[in-house]
Amino acid sequence: MSEIPARAQDDAGAIGPGRLVLVVGPSGAGKDTLLRLAQAACADDRGIVFPRRVVTRESSADEDNVALGPDEFRRAREHGDFAVHWEAHGHSYALPSDINDDIRAGRTVVANVSRTVIGALRRAYANVIVVAVTAPPDVLAARLAARARQSDGDIAERLTRSVDDKSAHADVTILNAGSPDYHSRQLVRVIRNEGWHD
Repeated sequence: MSEIPARAQDDAGAIGPGRLVLVVGPSGAGKDTLLRLAQAACADDRGIVFPRRVVTRESSADEDNVALGPDEFRRAREHGDFAVHWEAHGHSYALPSDINDDIRAGRTVVANVSRTVIGALRRAYANVIVVAVTAPPDVLAARLAARARQSDGDIAERLTRSVDDKSAHADVTILNAGSPDYHSRQLVRVIRNEGWHD
């Protein structure tokens, strides 16, 4: 279940002119690692924003989320604090509503989201780029097992999860099976709108 608050869209249509770069992919693909490296590479660029997700579970060493309890999350959602929110693997996730101000100001917002909200975000924002980060199944399974995070739930279920929504297709795919530094540079080129092929 996902929801984009109606107020996220401007009266004139989709929110722009900035870009919304959505990073998606299966658990264990290494999204957080690539995002952390890309954020460090873009640290001096005020035109690029990496908002902290709000999640109803504790952050791990690999993520920089804002942790809220379920009741706090519900109150924030009802108060209109989120640009988008969704449920996945027994937890609630959201992006803060101030990303709308960043995009209206022409900045690029980069966020890790669920594939289930891509369609709604493509409709709500004028310039959306979807980057799918993936890896071979054996690599995904090994990474999830090594992470051993209780909140991950059933690893087999996470590996077989799919989204049958044509609007959820990726514009760019990064096969993250090699050097994280190399693949993060691919992501940075997409974020900076420079393409991503060598």
